[in-house]
Parts: sequence; structure tokens; C-alpha cells
Amino acid sequence: MSKLCLHLIISGRVQGVWFRRFTQEHAQLNNVTGWVKNLPDGSVEALLCGDEQNVRHVETWLSKGPELANVADIQARQQAMDESFTCFEIR
Repeated sequence: MSKLCLHLIISGRVQGVWFRRFTQEHAQLNNVTGWVKNLPDGSVEALLCGDEQNVRHVETWLSKGPELANVADIQARQQAMDESFTCFEIR
């Protein structure tokens, strides 16, 4: 199975709606490592690394977000695989 690492910027109503915790839960359920954090402009930044199918599954979940979120846009950029992460953390 091929590996993938995606760097994401998620915009819309994504802060104050449990978005980071939602991201962590879905990443952990899909064995995806990396991190998620809020940005000063109100968007959320994330790095998802793991098996391509699992990373894409989490990316799909993030396009919807938790119930109170309203995702307007996701900018995704593939980057070199980073295997230094052993878990998925909220920063």
C-alpha cells in the first residue's frame, strides 16, 4: 500500500466547533499520524501521514467537519512522507 503525506489548510467556520478534536479522532481511527492546529486567521492547518487510502478517508471527513463546522475550502498539498510522527497530536 502506498504512503501519503498531505498538508492541509481548512477554512470556513472551523474554530470553536471541536474541529481539531474531530480531526484527531478520525486520524486515530484510521491509523494516520501528524498534527492539527488553529491558525490566527481563523483557519485550521493539518498534516496527515499514513497509508494513502486512510489519509484520503480522513481528508474526506474533514471536508464535512463536525456538526457545528462549515467548511468553505480545503487546500491540500502533497509533501514528502514524514515518518517521524508516532501519533496524531493537537498543537
